[in-house]
Amino acid sequence: MKSFIKEFKEFALKGNVLDMAVGIIIGAAFTAIVTSLVDDIISPVIGLLVKVDFSDLVAVIGGVELRYGAFIMAVLNFLIVAFVLFSVIKAMNKAKSLGKKAEEAEEEPSTKKCPYCMSEIDIEATRCPHCTSVIGE
Repeated sequence: MKSFIKEFKEFALKGNVLDMAVGIIIGAAFTAIVTSLVDDIISPVIGLLVKVDFSDLVAVIGGVELRYGAFIMAVLNFLIVAFVLFSVIKAMNKAKSLGKKAEEAEEEPSTKKCPYCMSEIDIEATRCPHCTSVIGE
């Protein structure tokens, strides 16, 4: 039982799990903001333009209400969230690739090839350890 608790503690406190939990909480908060944006700002503006409040659009079929206006707003919420996430991930990937290019440019080579046997040798070597040739600069 102690090993099970120890394993669970190690799993639960790993960085990836904590990062994921923070991401889910921030995602839920962001979804609430987008829902409010769509319901309280975008939907009324669209309603002004087309003279219809989308949230009130209902079709009654056999005594059952189909609230297709609410569905349209949910789809709009999804599209906004998906677009924002796409933009954020694209920007993060771009920043990450720029950072890698800067790191690669700063690194100096630590090896060179022997001109005789083509083995990789230390950049400061004056003799090849493989073929014992004298390497002149």
